[in-house]
Amino acid sequence: MMKKVTLVVALIFAVHLTAQTPYEKGMSKALQLRGQQKNTEAVQLFERISKAEKDNWLPTYYAATVLIIEGFSIKDETKLTAHLNRAQDLLDTANAISKSNPEIIITQAMLNTVYVAYDGQKYGMKYAGENAQLYAAALKIAPNNPRVVLGKAQWDIGGAAFFGQPTAPFCKEIKRSIELFKKEKPNNKFLPYGGLDRAQQALKEQCGK
Repeated sequence: MMKKVTLVVALIFAVHLTAQTPYEKGMSKALQLRGQQKNTEAVQLFERISKAEKDNWLPTYYAATVLIIEGFSIKDETKLTAHLNRAQDLLDTANAISKSNPEIIITQAMLNTVYVAYDGQKYGMKYAGENAQLYAAALKIAPNNPRVVLGKAQWDIGGAAFFGQPTAPFCKEIKRSIELFKKEKPNNKFLPYGGLDRAQQALKEQCGK
């Protein structure tokens, strides 16, 4: 009986795989590469997918996101600028396809944050106002998107800490994002999803809880 059950499960899985479109296979592979920290391969695959899916914002969004996250570890300013310029081009493409998209908006803010993290004295004032506007716009569009709530709260905490202001109100927003993450349901269309671990870590590191 167990062998029959195993065979049925295997057949269902095989049918699922063969039923995937080339786009679905490509995106699954690219996201797998991303999870394995094979960032160069992931970005290249996302870019190839984007050329075939010209009306789909997700491949360029993910390619940009991988590059932006990598940017936090780059120590040479010339390399960082070239790296983020590439990410910006990809993000601009995604934004042209899907305007007023809160996921893209907060990713733009994250790109700006890489510059600030690299050199706060040089880039802090340049991007402070812009990021405030970006997060406010994203929150207006999607007030219960946990990634939007968390991103805005973390940015606000950074600003409050810099100016010696209370951070407690923003810690409440991190807690709210955690509850929103817990309620969020996964999707099967490769849309951005998740972030609970990051929110819990932010609460611990930035709020001491």
